[in-house]
Amino acid sequence: MRHGLTGSLRKPGNQTRLTGCEASRLDERSRRLVLASTSPRRRELLADAGYEFEIVYPSDKAECGICSQETPPELVARLAYQKAREVALRTEMGVIIGCDTVVECCGQILGKPKDRHHASQMLRLLRDGVHRVYSGLCLWCRPDDKTLVDVDLTSLRMKNLTDVQLEKYLESGEWEGKAGGFGWQDRHGWLQIVSGSESNVVGLPLELLQVMLAQI
Repeated sequence: MRHGLTGSLRKPGNQTRLTGCEASRLDERSRRLVLASTSPRRRELLADAGYEFEIVYPSDKAECGICSQETPPELVARLAYQKAREVALRTEMGVIIGCDTVVECCGQILGKPKDRHHASQMLRLLRDGVHRVYSGLCLWCRPDDKTLVDVDLTSLRMKNLTDVQLEKYLESGEWEGKAGGFGWQDRHGWLQIVSGSESNVVGLPLELLQVMLAQI
């Protein structure tokens, strides 16, 4: 539902390739894809989907700031825009992809936990209930500076984890660096998607990206 290290990753031979529409648009503009992210999960999603891209890390200042007046969609849209803009200022040509993801439950915005105790608090809030994952996605074209921003939403249900299960998970350290303290890709079996995109939960809504690339 829709609501500076550089490097490059090549697409594997047996992966899904760009659609004809996307490829033609990118060829016409002679532009490359640039992922403005430090996230290994976004990098893996984009590579596994068959895209050719480069990576440019946004600065820390591009990822700062949760405003108490912002809704989750407003927050992720702004942070995705900030990341794309910051990298665009250092990029002469290309389509920069900025993305930001948060979890929302009971009106609380949950980013990445600061430590184990923080992760425990998040997971105790999430268990035995429905929560939402929002991802803001920004495409910034250089050199013409055309931008597109959109937000994707996925709803999930988490099983009622016992304290023993919760402590075992916290001990594993898999909560580190993940919004809400969990990762769908870890496949623990205690998460169920109610509606929306699976890739959005991991951190990059590929279906929305495909639509936006066709529009840029």
